[in-house]
Amino acid sequence: MKLSKLLETIPIFSLDGNGGLEVKGLAYDSRKVQPGDLFVAIRGHSQNGHDYLDDAVSNGAVALVAEEFRAFYGKVSKIRVPDSREAFSKIAARFYEEPYNEMDIIGITGTNGKTTISYMLESILLAAGASPGVIGTINSRFKGKSTPSPVTTPESLDLMRLLREMADGEATHVVLEVSSHALDQKRIGDCPFRVAVFTNFSRDHLDYHNTMEEYFYAKSLLFRGLGRGEGSKKATAVINMDDPMGEILASITNARVLTYGLEGKRDFSADSISSDKSGLRARLITPVGEAKVSSSLIGLINIYNILAAAAASFSLGIGLDSIVEGIEELKNVPGRLELVENEKGLTVVVDYAHTPEALLKVQQALRPMTEGRLITLFGCGGDRDRGKRYEMGMLAGENSDIVIITSDNPRTEDPESIMREIEQGVQQCGLSRAQWSDSGPKSPAYLLEVDRGKAIEKAVSMANEKDLILIAGKGHEDYQIVGREKRFFDDRKEVAGAADRDDR
Repeated sequence: MKLSKLLETIPIFSLDGNGGLEVKGLAYDSRKVQPGDLFVAIRGHSQNGHDYLDDAVSNGAVALVAEEFRAFYGKVSKIRVPDSREAFSKIAARFYEEPYNEMDIIGITGTNGKTTISYMLESILLAAGASPGVIGTINSRFKGKSTPSPVTTPESLDLMRLLREMADGEATHVVLEVSSHALDQKRIGDCPFRVAVFTNFSRDHLDYHNTMEEYFYAKSLLFRGLGRGEGSKKATAVINMDDPMGEILASITNARVLTYGLEGKRDFSADSISSDKSGLRARLITPVGEAKVSSSLIGLINIYNILAAAAASFSLGIGLDSIVEGIEELKNVPGRLELVENEKGLTVVVDYAHTPEALLKVQQALRPMTEGRLITLFGCGGDRDRGKRYEMGMLAGENSDIVIITSDNPRTEDPESIMREIEQGVQQCGLSRAQWSDSGPKSPAYLLEVDRGKAIEKAVSMANEKDLILIAGKGHEDYQIVGREKRFFDDRKEVAGAADRDDR
């Protein structure tokens, strides 16, 4: 594509060079630049693309987009812009010929629940005869092809490439998990969302956003931009009004609003709710009637996810029968209140809960189905928001019979130092530290084991058929980051192996 065509959608820029040159590809990582590419220098959380302009030119870049140029950089075309990220989004959209115009995009944002809702929407769309793609925390998938995701929401270039692949494969809809980082960094600034879903809001990512106000403002950007511009008349905001921030989002969006929740009058609600280890049952109450639904997913918190998916599907014109069918067809979501089968027949649940609110909700969901002791095993990630460690320790201590503090992804921090910060919160609840034994300590108590594999093995060895083990924090992840090394580690496989050894 000619450089001049790529620049047509950028409102403010200055070009020094040949606008008629052909651009073969785009890159934002100088190491991935190929001859004939355009390189965009973007500012990251830890690195600045402007420091790598020379490398990009050395690797064959024929054009550079940047906010400043510190050197001559030879005969390459140079495009100066006020905001590289904003320009990059527009350039990527034009390079891949605005793929979002060929399908409906559904965005899901909020602290918790995004992944589960994306799986539900995918299942409902399939039941309705549609051809959905999904881009989210676990993977990007379409028509049986699945690629693991390094981040929840890709950079704008990677996003547009995925959307183009899905559009060329005749996708009718794409369900996109939208992170606060992506909103703040304008990765999805040029996606015209047909539907935006708000799940809930609680503490997370304060290592990046600094304050809860900044974090919420980032989330709100999805709704501030919804319903503006071309096609805006059909845009819908689906909002959890049981969350205190729902009212704010409903007041700032220009889109049609559909509400959901269990408190007060909502467009989508539910009653006759029951939950056990076999799943959920409820009666959905919608603008077009009521319907009984059964889900294999466990935990009352999934009622909110069901309501969100139902409301979003309704806004797309999908009938109630297909909504119910899709919900019932979904058997599990990887690492989200996932029951792990094991040789000992224990009730073990693996969940991605890595925030205080998520941990609390999961424990509250599991307590009613726990006949014996609720054993909570978790840690906190290194190089991330330290303030939540004490809070998560308190919540674990308040809502568990036994707490096992272990490592998560310690990254470059000392894992035992992280554990000590969690331990302070657990101790605040009056729990005493105990030593390991085959049957476990007398509850309530807490235990420390820095090796996550050993911690899981010992939790399995102490549990009986009436106990419930919650392993929180990593969910679907099949790795552990220690230092800068990424090692294979899967909570679910560790449970299966530990149970098999203990059962012999």
